[in-house]
Amino acid sequence: MSVETTSLEDLGRELGEAIAGTPEHRAFEEAKEAVENDEEAQERISEFEQLRQEFMVARQTGQATQEGLRKVQRAQQELHALPVMEEYLEAQDVLQERLAEINEAISEPLAVDFGGEAGGCCHD
Repeated sequence: MSVETTSLEDLGRELGEAIAGTPEHRAFEEAKEAVENDEEAQERISEFEQLRQEFMVARQTGQATQEGLRKVQRAQQELHALPVMEEYLEAQDVLQERLAEINEAISEPLAVDFGGEAGGCCHD
């Protein structure tokens, strides 16, 4: 491995560590932990995931209904309305904005979207 590659990998690790130390990342991690430790949030997450999975199966078999979709949407709205979940989603949005800014700073001298185009071959 060349000195340049090793140096770039070291810089990448340093960048990762610096991002992990940002207030945005710390707030996200704290909010994530709060959701993971909140019994009601975990119950609502399980309920939502079950309804979503049932709806996906119904859609694949051609048996999906508008009522089924509304049930999934209601469960998601109820989940997102929990204060602990609202804080998590807000922290996630703030972190994503910060990461987008960092991506722009990296991408600018490369003339490529580092986080998007350079990150992989397949896009959803």
